[in-house]
Amino acid sequence: MTPGVKGGSSLDHPLDDGHLDKLIGDGLADLDLHGKRVLVIIPDGTRNAPMPHIYRTLYSLLGGSVAALDYLIALGTHPPMSEEAIAGLVGMDAEERSARTPRSRLFNHEWHRPEALVDVGTIDSSTMAEITDGLVTKRTPVRINGRFRDYDHLLIVGPVFPHEAAGFSGGAKYLFPGIAGPDIINSVHWMGALATSSVAMGVKDTAVRRMLNRAAEFVVAERPITLLALVMKGKETHGLYVGDLIGAWEAAADASAKLNIEFVDRPFESVLSVPSAMYGDLWTAAKATYKTEPIVADGGEVIVYAPRLTEVSAVHGELISGVGYHVRDYFVEQWDLFEHLPWAILAHSTHVKGLGEFVDGIEYPRITVTLATGIPEDVCRQVNLGYRDPATIDPDDWREVEGRLLVEEAGELLYRLK
Repeated sequence: MTPGVKGGSSLDHPLDDGHLDKLIGDGLADLDLHGKRVLVIIPDGTRNAPMPHIYRTLYSLLGGSVAALDYLIALGTHPPMSEEAIAGLVGMDAEERSARTPRSRLFNHEWHRPEALVDVGTIDSSTMAEITDGLVTKRTPVRINGRFRDYDHLLIVGPVFPHEAAGFSGGAKYLFPGIAGPDIINSVHWMGALATSSVAMGVKDTAVRRMLNRAAEFVVAERPITLLALVMKGKETHGLYVGDLIGAWEAAADASAKLNIEFVDRPFESVLSVPSAMYGDLWTAAKATYKTEPIVADGGEVIVYAPRLTEVSAVHGELISGVGYHVRDYFVEQWDLFEHLPWAILAHSTHVKGLGEFVDGIEYPRITVTLATGIPEDVCRQVNLGYRDPATIDPDDWREVEGRLLVEEAGELLYRLK
């Protein structure tokens, strides 16, 4: 473990609350936060993490000595959380927070409001080319939520899982795209698409991760950052590492790889992937395809089974409807037709569709992606995905059946072939 990083993890059993509290307390013990204004950057409701417990613990440890202990929700481009959703996220409604945690306020990130963002630096084209292995060479302004400048110290709290673009989530990813502006959000996502999720997922050293860490240097130059990197297995907490952005993240990624990558002996012809209920649209639930595609045989099928899902994206639906879902080279070979669109939309498109080829104007996906959701058939066809009536599906037909696999609570566990 990197010098200066504190914490630990258990692969065999989850931590109880007392053990987690001790790791948090020990990790923060050497920080001089007395009288300081502290901003805590946390995930939204699309990540498994014990945020209600951590919210109470941080206030117990710091609330009596800091000048402020506020929270910024790292939405990226997800929809803003309602007060009801925020209450669920931290385990207290607004009235209870006012009474029990009076020095804490909670804010949604506002990626779409230019006036909410500030420039902290620029990654020039030659540096982009160097750190991304030439995948993206576009000069990239680094814009971030300006609220961070109102504070003396930043804490980032969040889990580390295999991720389709960055290799593993967490760390500097809570800054970019977590509380970032659209320029770097688009660059990061398209870079991941060019590398392909099948290659990047579950890998620590990726082009995206190098770019995230480079961009984070601009923020660290202005404000000290301490990372509390959680190691989760589903809803159970197995570890916590506290330290700098890179060291604590690396320790958590190493532990997460052992808990959240499952290797199988052979590919499956059909995978029924049931996304976790914490995903409210296909934009977020699409992790059910990313994380299972590597174990689907050539010509096989991933079926996303979620009758409760009724829309492609609460924020980006119109753009996705216009573009549809396609393999990477569909865009690369016709770049002049798509370059003007938000690159994050194109990246999402390719991650969902998976690997494939585009030859002589014809698209050849490696697998079929089918939606068995509440999204109507005509919408599925319009966006170039398959459709199946969810009423025709019995998940037991994929349970312990040769050539088939049922994946429940899909989205965070990555499946790989041995």
